[in-house]
Amino acid sequence: MIKGEVFVLSAPAGGGKTTLANLLLKEVPNLVRITTCTTRKPRPGEKNGIDYFFLSKEEFQQKIKENAFLEYAIVHGNYYGTPKEEVLKEINKGNDVLLVIDVQGMRQIKKNFKDVVTIFLIPPSFEELINRMKKRGDSEEEIKKRIETAKIELKAWKEYDYIVINDIIEKAKEDLKKIIFASRLKTTRFSPEILGDKILKELMED
Repeated sequence: MIKGEVFVLSAPAGGGKTTLANLLLKEVPNLVRITTCTTRKPRPGEKNGIDYFFLSKEEFQQKIKENAFLEYAIVHGNYYGTPKEEVLKEINKGNDVLLVIDVQGMRQIKKNFKDVVTIFLIPPSFEELINRMKKRGDSEEEIKKRIETAKIELKAWKEYDYIVINDIIEKAKEDLKKIIFASRLKTTRFSPEILGDKILKELMED
């Protein structure tokens, strides 16, 4: 079976990555999102194993020692990490995996994983990014923190394979779908075994 690929989607806070990721998961066949691990407490309505795998700090640190994460980071005092085993399980089934992570996480994954496609999502303007943060209901203090982080993250755009401007959400979604579908047509993801024509199959296998 042809293995799937890992797609990393990053954006500054308020860039729209979560909204677009949810749309892609609904519309792109064989694209899955991995449930990540965290040490933060569950919020009302969140379920273990669905929203996150909720771990104690000790459990998380043990997994770090076991090299169980493709990437991990500490955000606002809590650990967050992508379990390597879950990713490998899905790509070995032929599914593509969508990871919504920050620049720091992307850098770790590129070091630890060979088959990865990275996409950076940006807003149409910095002013619009700030407006989106405000619409999310973030506090002034939180917005200031996120703005400073965004200034640093935006400088990393050249480290990504693709860049998509999220101005009109429908267009941004279609641009992301084009990247995924084009990647699926690469020669590295093709096997003559899928061909119905025996002669063509034999010629291409030689």
